[in-house]
Amino acid sequence: MALDQACMEYPKRSYGMDHDRYEWSMLTQRPPVVWPDDKKLALWVNVSLQHFPMNPTGKPVKLPGSMTMPYPDLRHYTLRDYGNRVGIYRFFKAFDQYGIQPTFAINARLAERCPYLLGAVKERGNEILGHSWSMDTPHAGGLSEVDEADLVQRSLQRLRELSGQQVRGWLSPGKLESEHTPELLKANGIDYFCDWVNDELPYRFHTRHGDLWAMPLSTELEDRFVVMDNQHSEGSWAQQVMDACDFLLAEANEQGGRILSLSLHPWVMGQPHRIKHLEAALAYVMSKPGVWSASASEIIEVIDRRGG
Repeated sequence: MALDQACMEYPKRSYGMDHDRYEWSMLTQRPPVVWPDDKKLALWVNVSLQHFPMNPTGKPVKLPGSMTMPYPDLRHYTLRDYGNRVGIYRFFKAFDQYGIQPTFAINARLAERCPYLLGAVKERGNEILGHSWSMDTPHAGGLSEVDEADLVQRSLQRLRELSGQQVRGWLSPGKLESEHTPELLKANGIDYFCDWVNDELPYRFHTRHGDLWAMPLSTELEDRFVVMDNQHSEGSWAQQVMDACDFLLAEANEQGGRILSLSLHPWVMGQPHRIKHLEAALAYVMSKPGVWSASASEIIEVIDRRGG
Protein backbone atom coordinates (compact mmCIF):
# COMPACT_ATOMS: atom_id res chain seq x y z
CA MET A 1 0.00 0.00 0.00
CA ALA A 2 1.47 3.34 -1.11
CA LEU A 3 2.40 5.87 1.56
CA ASP A 4 0.03 8.82 1.65
CA GLN A 5 1.61 11.89 0.03
CA ALA A 6 0.82 13.94 3.15
CA CYS A 7 3.51 11.95 4.96
CA MET A 8 6.11 13.55 2.67
CA GLU A 9 4.93 17.10 3.26
CA TYR A 10 6.72 18.96 6.02
CA PRO A 11 6.72 22.76 6.42
CA LYS A 12 10.41 22.91 7.36
CA ARG A 13 11.71 20.45 4.79
CA SER A 14 15.06 21.74 3.54
CA TYR A 15 18.51 20.73 2.43
CA GLY A 16 20.60 19.18 5.22
CA MET A 17 17.95 19.12 7.97
CA ASP A 18 14.28 19.62 8.67
CA HIS A 19 14.39 22.31 11.35
CA ASP A 20 15.59 25.89 11.78
CA ARG A 21 17.44 25.61 15.09
CA TYR A 22 20.81 26.15 13.39
CA GLU A 23 22.26 26.56 9.91
CA TRP A 24 23.36 23.55 7.92
CA SER A 25 27.09 23.47 7.22
CA MET A 26 29.78 20.87 6.73
CA LEU A 27 32.69 21.09 9.15
CA THR A 28 35.15 20.94 6.26
CA GLN A 29 33.49 23.87 4.47
CA ARG A 30 33.78 26.41 7.31
CA PRO A 31 36.52 29.04 7.50
CA PRO A 32 39.55 27.59 9.33
CA VAL A 33 39.81 28.33 13.05
CA VAL A 34 43.09 29.66 14.46
CA TRP A 35 43.58 29.30 18.21
CA PRO A 36 45.85 31.66 20.20
CA ASP A 37 49.57 31.39 19.45
CA ASP A 38 48.66 29.49 16.28
CA LYS A 39 47.78 26.35 18.27
CA LYS A 40 45.95 23.61 16.39
CA LEU A 41 43.94 21.77 19.03
CA ALA A 42 41.95 23.30 21.91
CA LEU A 43 41.69 20.96 24.91
CA TRP A 44 38.49 21.53 26.87
CA VAL A 45 38.29 19.55 30.12
CA ASN A 46 34.87 19.73 31.77
CA VAL A 47 34.41 18.31 35.28
CA SER A 48 30.87 17.62 36.52
CA LEU A 49 30.40 18.19 40.27
CA GLN A 50 27.04 16.69 41.16
CA HIS A 51 24.56 16.05 43.96
CA PHE A 52 22.64 12.78 43.63
CA PRO A 53 19.73 12.64 46.10
CA MET A 54 19.58 9.38 48.01
CA ASN A 55 15.86 9.01 47.27
CA PRO A 56 15.36 10.45 43.76
CA THR A 57 11.86 11.05 42.46
CA GLY A 58 12.89 10.08 38.93
CA LYS A 59 10.36 12.54 37.49
CA PRO A 60 9.83 13.00 34.62
CA VAL A 61 12.68 10.52 34.05
CA LYS A 62 15.53 9.06 36.09
CA LEU A 63 18.94 10.43 35.12
CA PRO A 64 21.99 8.28 34.27
CA GLY A 65 24.14 7.62 37.32
CA SER A 66 21.21 7.95 39.73
CA MET A 67 20.41 5.53 42.56
CA THR A 68 19.40 2.05 41.42
CA MET A 69 18.90 0.02 44.62
CA PRO A 70 16.17 0.19 47.31
CA TYR A 71 16.34 3.18 49.63
CA PRO A 72 18.73 3.96 51.21
CA ASP A 73 21.10 3.16 48.35
CA LEU A 74 24.25 3.88 50.34
CA ARG A 75 26.44 1.93 47.96
CA HIS A 76 25.89 4.32 45.07
CA TYR A 77 25.20 7.47 47.08
CA THR A 78 28.51 7.29 48.93
CA LEU A 79 30.39 6.43 45.73
CA ARG A 80 29.20 9.70 44.18
CA ASP A 81 30.04 11.51 47.41
CA TYR A 82 33.55 10.02 47.28
CA GLY A 83 34.23 12.05 44.17
CA ASN A 84 33.36 15.30 45.92
CA ARG A 85 35.33 14.43 49.08
CA VAL A 86 38.42 12.66 47.70
CA GLY A 87 38.58 12.19 43.93
CA ILE A 88 38.29 15.88 43.06
CA TYR A 89 41.52 16.70 44.88
CA ARG A 90 43.37 14.15 42.76
CA PHE A 91 41.90 15.95 39.75
CA PHE A 92 43.17 19.30 41.03
CA LYS A 93 46.68 17.88 41.43
CA ALA A 94 46.68 16.35 37.95
CA PHE A 95 45.36 19.54 36.34
CA ASP A 96 48.07 21.64 37.98
CA GLN A 97 50.81 19.15 37.12
CA TYR A 98 49.97 19.09 33.40
CA GLY A 99 48.89 22.70 32.89
CA ILE A 100 45.18 22.01 32.41
CA GLN A 101 42.61 24.84 32.50
CA PRO A 102 39.44 22.96 33.53
CA THR A 103 35.82 24.10 33.59
CA PHE A 104 33.43 22.91 36.31
CA ALA A 105 29.72 22.17 35.79
CA ILE A 106 28.14 22.36 39.25
CA ASN A 107 24.67 21.52 40.56
CA ALA A 108 23.36 24.48 42.55
CA ARG A 109 22.31 22.15 45.36
CA LEU A 110 25.86 20.79 45.62
CA ALA A 111 27.20 24.35 45.83
CA GLU A 112 24.88 24.84 48.82
CA ARG A 113 25.72 21.54 50.50
CA CYS A 114 29.49 21.60 49.95
CA PRO A 115 30.77 25.16 50.44
CA TYR A 116 34.31 23.83 50.96
CA LEU A 117 34.25 22.32 47.46
CA LEU A 118 32.84 25.42 45.82
CA GLY A 119 35.43 27.47 47.72
CA ALA A 120 38.24 25.32 46.34
CA VAL A 121 37.01 25.85 42.76
CA LYS A 122 36.61 29.59 43.34
CA GLU A 123 40.10 29.82 44.82
CA ARG A 124 41.52 28.21 41.70
CA GLY A 125 39.78 30.82 39.54
CA ASN A 126 38.26 28.25 37.18
CA GLU A 127 35.10 28.83 35.18
CA ILE A 128 31.81 27.48 36.56
CA LEU A 129 28.89 26.30 34.43
CA GLY A 130 25.26 25.87 35.43
CA HIS A 131 24.32 22.20 35.87
CA SER A 132 20.69 22.58 37.02
CA TRP A 133 19.66 22.08 40.66
CA SER A 134 20.64 18.45 41.22
CA MET A 135 20.90 15.09 39.48
CA ASP A 136 17.18 14.63 40.12
CA THR A 137 16.04 17.65 38.09
CA PRO A 138 16.06 16.50 34.46
CA HIS A 139 15.12 18.94 31.71
CA ALA A 140 13.01 16.65 29.57
CA GLY A 141 9.64 16.20 27.96
CA GLY A 142 7.00 15.86 30.66
CA LEU A 143 8.31 18.84 32.62
CA SER A 144 5.98 21.81 32.18
CA GLU A 145 7.40 25.03 30.78
CA VAL A 146 6.40 26.90 33.95
CA ASP A 147 8.16 24.40 36.20
CA GLU A 148 11.25 24.31 34.01
CA ALA A 149 11.42 28.11 33.88
CA ASP A 150 11.43 28.19 37.68
CA LEU A 151 14.06 25.44 37.81
CA VAL A 152 16.43 27.22 35.41
CA GLN A 153 16.00 30.60 37.09
CA ARG A 154 16.39 29.19 40.62
CA SER A 155 19.44 27.10 39.74
CA LEU A 156 21.30 29.90 38.01
CA GLN A 157 20.41 32.56 40.55
CA ARG A 158 21.66 30.45 43.44
CA LEU A 159 24.83 29.34 41.67
CA ARG A 160 25.64 32.92 40.68
CA GLU A 161 25.08 34.10 44.24
CA LEU A 162 27.33 31.42 45.74
CA SER A 163 30.07 31.44 43.10
CA GLY A 164 30.28 35.17 42.47
CA GLN A 165 30.63 34.36 38.76
CA GLN A 166 28.51 35.43 35.81
CA VAL A 167 27.92 31.77 34.87
CA ARG A 168 27.74 32.03 31.09
CA GLY A 169 27.46 28.33 30.27
CA TRP A 170 25.12 25.42 30.95
CA LEU A 171 25.24 21.63 30.89
CA SER A 172 21.92 19.87 31.43
CA PRO A 173 22.03 16.77 33.67
CA GLY A 174 22.23 13.77 31.37
CA LYS A 175 22.37 16.25 28.45
CA LEU A 176 18.58 16.07 28.39
CA GLU A 177 16.47 18.98 27.15
CA SER A 178 12.83 19.80 26.69
CA GLU A 179 11.63 21.80 23.71
CA HIS A 180 11.73 24.89 25.94
CA THR A 181 15.24 24.53 27.42
CA PRO A 182 17.23 26.61 24.90
CA GLU A 183 14.78 29.55 25.14
CA LEU A 184 14.79 29.43 28.94
CA LEU A 185 18.59 29.35 29.07
CA LYS A 186 18.95 32.35 26.77
CA ALA A 187 16.30 34.28 28.72
CA ASN A 188 18.33 33.68 31.89
CA GLY A 189 21.59 35.08 30.54
CA ILE A 190 23.25 31.89 29.30
CA ASP A 191 25.58 32.38 26.31
CA TYR A 192 26.37 28.74 25.48
CA PHE A 193 25.17 25.27 26.33
CA CYS A 194 26.87 21.88 26.08
CA ASP A 195 24.05 19.38 25.46
CA TRP A 196 24.24 18.87 21.69
CA VAL A 197 27.12 16.63 20.59
CA ASN A 198 26.66 16.73 16.83
CA ASP A 199 29.80 18.71 15.93
CA GLU A 200 33.42 19.32 16.90
CA LEU A 201 33.29 23.12 16.83
CA PRO A 202 30.81 25.54 18.43
CA TYR A 203 27.94 26.74 16.25
CA ARG A 204 25.12 29.25 16.60
CA PHE A 205 21.84 27.83 17.91
CA HIS A 206 18.74 29.94 17.32
CA THR A 207 16.15 30.79 19.98
CA ARG A 208 13.37 33.36 19.98
CA HIS A 209 15.43 35.38 22.50
CA GLY A 210 18.55 35.42 20.33
CA ASP A 211 21.33 32.99 19.54
CA LEU A 212 23.09 30.63 21.90
CA TRP A 213 26.37 28.93 21.16
CA ALA A 214 26.10 25.15 21.05
CA MET A 215 29.40 23.94 22.58
CA PRO A 216 29.71 20.19 21.81
CA LEU A 217 30.91 18.15 24.80
CA SER A 218 31.75 14.66 23.56
CA THR A 219 29.83 11.77 25.07
CA GLU A 220 31.99 9.23 23.25
CA LEU A 221 35.03 10.18 25.37
CA GLU A 222 33.16 10.76 28.64
CA ASP A 223 34.74 8.74 31.45
CA ARG A 224 31.45 7.50 32.92
CA PHE A 225 30.07 6.51 29.51
CA VAL A 226 33.21 4.63 28.43
CA VAL A 227 34.24 3.03 31.72
CA MET A 228 30.93 2.50 33.53
CA ASP A 229 28.36 2.12 30.73
CA ASN A 230 30.47 0.53 27.99
CA GLN A 231 32.64 -1.30 30.52
CA HIS A 232 35.92 -0.52 28.82
CA SER A 233 39.08 -0.60 30.90
CA GLU A 234 40.60 2.59 32.24
CA GLY A 235 43.62 2.00 30.04
CA SER A 236 41.36 1.68 27.02
CA TRP A 237 39.70 5.00 27.87
CA ALA A 238 43.10 6.70 28.09
CA GLN A 239 44.14 5.21 24.75
CA GLN A 240 40.93 6.46 23.14
CA VAL A 241 41.72 9.97 24.35
CA MET A 242 45.24 9.72 22.91
CA ASP A 243 43.92 8.39 19.59
CA ALA A 244 41.39 11.22 19.37
CA CYS A 245 44.15 13.73 20.10
CA ASP A 246 46.35 12.38 17.31
CA PHE A 247 43.53 12.28 14.79
CA LEU A 248 42.22 15.78 15.57
CA LEU A 249 45.71 17.28 15.44
CA ALA A 250 46.28 15.74 12.02
CA GLU A 251 42.89 16.98 10.82
CA ALA A 252 43.55 20.45 12.24
CA ASN A 253 46.83 20.70 10.35
CA GLU A 254 44.86 20.28 7.12
CA GLN A 255 41.55 22.01 7.86
CA GLY A 256 42.00 24.41 10.78
CA GLY A 257 41.62 24.29 14.55
CA ARG A 258 39.69 21.54 16.32
CA ILE A 259 38.48 20.89 19.89
CA LEU A 260 39.20 17.84 22.01
CA SER A 261 36.57 17.81 24.77
CA LEU A 262 36.82 15.56 27.82
CA SER A 263 33.88 15.12 30.18
CA LEU A 264 35.12 13.90 33.58
CA HIS A 265 33.57 12.85 36.91
CA PRO A 266 35.73 12.69 40.05
CA TRP A 267 33.81 9.66 41.39
CA VAL A 268 34.88 7.77 38.26
CA MET A 269 38.46 8.71 37.29
CA GLY A 270 39.35 10.04 40.75
CA GLN A 271 39.58 6.49 42.08
CA PRO A 272 43.06 5.33 43.17
CA HIS A 273 43.13 2.57 40.55
CA ARG A 274 42.10 4.94 37.75
CA ILE A 275 43.81 8.27 38.38
CA LYS A 276 47.05 7.17 36.77
CA HIS A 277 45.18 6.63 33.51
CA LEU A 278 43.76 10.16 33.61
CA GLU A 279 47.25 11.47 34.31
CA ALA A 280 48.65 9.47 31.39
CA ALA A 281 46.02 10.85 29.01
CA LEU A 282 46.58 14.44 30.14
CA ALA A 283 50.36 14.08 29.96
CA TYR A 284 50.15 12.73 26.42
CA VAL A 285 47.82 15.42 25.11
CA MET A 286 49.74 18.27 26.73
CA SER A 287 53.05 16.93 25.37
CA LYS A 288 51.88 17.87 21.87
CA PRO A 289 53.19 21.32 20.86
CA GLY A 290 49.97 22.24 19.04
CA VAL A 291 47.64 21.90 22.05
CA TRP A 292 46.01 24.84 23.84
CA SER A 293 44.25 24.06 27.15
CA ALA A 294 41.38 26.51 27.63
CA SER A 295 38.10 27.07 29.42
CA ALA A 296 34.84 26.78 27.53
CA SER A 297 34.36 30.57 27.52
CA GLU A 298 37.85 31.18 26.15
CA ILE A 299 37.13 28.85 23.25
CA ILE A 300 33.75 30.48 22.57
CA GLU A 301 35.33 33.95 22.60
CA VAL A 302 37.80 32.96 19.88
CA ILE A 303 34.99 31.61 17.70
CA ASP A 304 32.81 34.67 18.39
CA ARG A 305 35.57 37.12 17.41
CA ARG A 306 36.04 35.17 14.22
CA GLY A 307 32.36 35.70 13.39
CA GLY A 308 30.98 32.22 14.11
